[in-house]
Amino acid sequence: MSTLEIKVNDRPIKCESGQTILDVLEQHDIYVPTLCHVEGLEPTGSCRMCVVEVEGRGTLVPSCAEPIQDQMAIHTNSSRVMNARRQMVQLLLANHPDDCLYCARGGDCTLQDLAVNAGIRERLWRKGSRRTHPMDRSSPSVVRDPNKCILCGKCVRVCDEVQDVGAIDHANRGFDSMVLPAFDDELASTACVNCGQCVAICPTGALTERIDLPRVWRYLEDEQLTTVVQVAPAVRAALAYAFDLPVREAEGKMVSALREMGFDQVFDTQFTADLTIMEEGSELLERIQSDQSLPLITSCSPGWIKYCEHFYPEFLPHLSSCKSPQQMMGAMIKSYWAQQAEIDSKDVRVVAVMPCTAKKYEAERPEMETESGRDVDAVITTRELIDAIEEMGVVFSNLPEDQFDDFLGASTGAGAIFGATGGVAEAALRTVYYLVEGENPDPEAFSAVRGLDGVKKVELTFSDGTVVRGAVVHGLSNARQVMEEIQSGEADYAFIEVMACPGGCVGGGGQPYNSDTKRVAELARQLYQLDEQREMRFSHENPEIQRLYEEYLGAPLSERCHELLHTEYQTRSRYPKISD
Repeated sequence: MSTLEIKVNDRPIKCESGQTILDVLEQHDIYVPTLCHVEGLEPTGSCRMCVVEVEGRGTLVPSCAEPIQDQMAIHTNSSRVMNARRQMVQLLLANHPDDCLYCARGGDCTLQDLAVNAGIRERLWRKGSRRTHPMDRSSPSVVRDPNKCILCGKCVRVCDEVQDVGAIDHANRGFDSMVLPAFDDELASTACVNCGQCVAICPTGALTERIDLPRVWRYLEDEQLTTVVQVAPAVRAALAYAFDLPVREAEGKMVSALREMGFDQVFDTQFTADLTIMEEGSELLERIQSDQSLPLITSCSPGWIKYCEHFYPEFLPHLSSCKSPQQMMGAMIKSYWAQQAEIDSKDVRVVAVMPCTAKKYEAERPEMETESGRDVDAVITTRELIDAIEEMGVVFSNLPEDQFDDFLGASTGAGAIFGATGGVAEAALRTVYYLVEGENPDPEAFSAVRGLDGVKKVELTFSDGTVVRGAVVHGLSNARQVMEEIQSGEADYAFIEVMACPGGCVGGGGQPYNSDTKRVAELARQLYQLDEQREMRFSHENPEIQRLYEEYLGAPLSERCHELLHTEYQTRSRYPKISD
């Protein structure tokens, strides 16, 4: 790369070749609005919101797709540019609903922000009637409102290029253009994996998660019920980031906020992350010793599980039979904890606070029911928890710090890192090493699996010379790459960790909006900080896990463990509607 000299708004700037105009502007904190731009994907320049004026050019150019050139003179706020942007926003508003007060994205909407920044205070154009399409509530996780779609295409690109699912796409032409599932069918009729990445990237309220908070309020208002909540690791990291607090402080205030909501018990899903490691680590060793169904592939990510069911059903025997930590916690609350508390499990409601919209789908899978009913009764996202805190009028930063309840509250650093890509593998390898060697490894021994590379590889070498190879994958397009390597015989792994969402749970579809790579990396760093601060950093050292096995479960992979903590999955068609 060579150094170039350009001018932006008459200000001289030095930059590197090989970048777009938008890249350079963002590096120098020069604001240009965007709609269709998706970080990390090839630009399309289709929305034209990011246009700038380049001296010597007859037309405005999209800054996201225009390569930088030496001696360019760029204007980002000329009257010509500003008028063009205003006109584009007015055209979007001409056929957009006015229900901002009731919209899930009200106050946090890119279209609203664009209108405010452009100084738009009235509607200039509206001819004929607005489009009116029915809302699609068929999915257990995602609600689709076509009337609010502005055709930016970001959801299409993330579903196809990042997640490799292709559940939605552009259809029709001109004024009839829409983003739809195939044949204008319901979203539930597609191979949608419920990951919610489309929700996270949608700039308006066209795609939102199914809101389950009203159901949770009803549980809390019912004095006949005992309502228990569990919280995933990535949620506290997101709250720390959102409220600019240290992660340990945010964790304590989060527990206080949940008690303010009225929950009878507040448990930590990190506890069952430790439990998952005990079960999954034992399952891995059992498979290695018997040389059966290798590689073992993790089963904590419900989006990945559904993707595998649709696109790679031949790999279902390779999936760990372990339920996710969310489901294990629900099973333990409704069995062991309810017995200890002398409460009828039928009167217990388990609520999970998760960074993931697919967790709503997972909780409703028929495989996740026992004699006590569903393991988990309701799932709310990190966003819904923040909404609940605001609804109560609570100032989060002013809350005192509280602690999770025992039993099912203690956790280790290994449980904390579950929320970041590579965390499950690292935590499992720590315990697998102990189970084989009889001593703990250096807690940092497997830190090579950290970071945001799409595919990472790791090796575990035992004292007898045995080498166990593994891979860590996040984002489903990366998962496809690894699955195809295994099919072709190019890869030889004993285990694979797969997280559906880019970055792992910290980048989940239920996290606060406007996530980017830097923010995801920061949330992961918060979880590794929790790990470093814990006195216990190995799942097998958790005294409450040891007690749970001694008093109730027996040994890992016991009959009771299989009854409560393990499950199975099913082959699904890539085209569910057509196959019916």
